[in-house]
Amino acid sequence: MSEKKVSLLEGFKAFLMRGNVIDLAVAVVIGAAFTQVVNSVVKGVINPLVGAFGTQNLDAYSSCLKGPCRVVNGQAEGIQIMWGSVLGAILTFVITAAVVYFLMVLPMARYLARKAARDAAKEGTKEVVELSELEVLKEIRDALVAQSRGGSGSGGGAGFGGGTGSGPGTGTPGKSF
Repeated sequence: MSEKKVSLLEGFKAFLMRGNVIDLAVAVVIGAAFTQVVNSVVKGVINPLVGAFGTQNLDAYSSCLKGPCRVVNGQAEGIQIMWGSVLGAILTFVITAAVVYFLMVLPMARYLARKAARDAAKEGTKEVVELSELEVLKEIRDALVAQSRGGSGSGGGAGFGGGTGSGPGTGTPGKSF
């Protein structure tokens, strides 16, 4: 019986220590804080702008499906369809999605694209630098090989070490480049 409890606790501990559970918990906390930011933008900025053209509260709009829709002695009579609240929820969703997209997603996507372009440009210049260093090293190698074979004395066309060549046999014996 104690083995079962220990294995259950170990399993629960392993579940909690998984990376994706921690990531999910962080995402929920950040999402809750972010929801407050988005709601404040919608309620403080967007809804007053929409209210300037109409009403801010759509909950009052309804239609009566059957009979006179009224409340008598605390009892509702008739069948009332509250289409204003549905329309309000849809508009809130669309406005919230637009605020998130235009104020959060789009700027972040542009920032990441600029960062990727900068990183690609840095990588391109790094390749050019590496290539030019490689070319210089090849020229040095070619000049040294030409000198060790008894160069003509003009220094070759490598652009390295102009002047007179040393010719064969004048270098340190037993060493070759």
